[in-house]
Amino acid sequence: MTVLAFETSCDETSVAVVREGCVLANVVSSQIKLHGEYGGVVPELATREHLRNLLPVAHAAQRAAGISMSGLDAVAATLGPGLPNALMIGARAAQSLAFALRRPFIGIHHHEAHLYSPWVRPDLSGMRADFGAFQPNVSLIVSGGHTMLVHVGGLLKHRVLGSTVDDAAGECFDKVGKLIGLPYPGGPELDRLASQGNPRAHTFPRPMLREAHDDFSFSGLKTSVRYFLRDHPEVLDDAQRIRDLCASVQAAIVEVLVTKTVKAAARLAVRCVTASGGVTCNSGLRRELAAACERDGFKLQLAERALCTDNAAMVGILAEQKLLAGKPATDLDAETMPGWTLDQAA
Repeated sequence: MTVLAFETSCDETSVAVVREGCVLANVVSSQIKLHGEYGGVVPELATREHLRNLLPVAHAAQRAAGISMSGLDAVAATLGPGLPNALMIGARAAQSLAFALRRPFIGIHHHEAHLYSPWVRPDLSGMRADFGAFQPNVSLIVSGGHTMLVHVGGLLKHRVLGSTVDDAAGECFDKVGKLIGLPYPGGPELDRLASQGNPRAHTFPRPMLREAHDDFSFSGLKTSVRYFLRDHPEVLDDAQRIRDLCASVQAAIVEVLVTKTVKAAARLAVRCVTASGGVTCNSGLRRELAAACERDGFKLQLAERALCTDNAAMVGILAEQKLLAGKPATDLDAETMPGWTLDQAA
């Protein structure tokens, strides 16, 4: 089975080819430099770039995989959630191709695809899904727009445990980075500076850390940093104090993410934890989550860094699994769903 997959939910244009769990190609065109001038993603610009880049990216994926369009068995695309017009570019291209080739179209939920990306591992052929090693898990999906915990009881079986009630963790990283004066996106640069700082230099709030539920909140932490900088503007005049500030903020965010994830896994008596999404690239999160899982006896599956950010490979992997499981194809005239929730995709 060979699946061509499209991902255009935000500011990455990606097309991938997946065959029997193997990622034959995964081409991603990022728009970070374009949006950096504005300090955040501009939806209209993102849509125009998807229109500009989609065909070249698709042709590059086709060449890299060494396939012809007639050799495809299915076409997939992200239907939601995401930016409305950006989603439409990839979805309509996939639906049109599926119609022309008379192949099934599979509409994919972006976060559901993230749930299975940690099971895609490097091998001699590149990247391959290893679902033979799959086991029930608590999955942390953490990105610029979303932070949630999900109980994945089996392949294609999941239940959302909790999510952010305001800012996502990645949004908090980026907004704090902007307050400090770091270039967009602030999260990666904050992570780099934090590696050279003292995480105990400042104490910032850990919102909802001790609550019994699995929801998150990061707006209060962002506000706390804003007030701290208002009262201590001199911090920004010293390079080492900036590093210490970054390390302290990162420590607060990471502690909340790790503690709530491990607590949920223990409560549900699963022995595996997974993590995916753009913020999973953060070195502090990867390190602390690994340490907590080793301490408490959980197996940890982290998505490869190349599959943490938005990509079509995870879309193709999930689409193939749905086809193998006998799930029905999606209607060719299905609309995109910018507000599609993960529970609705269960």
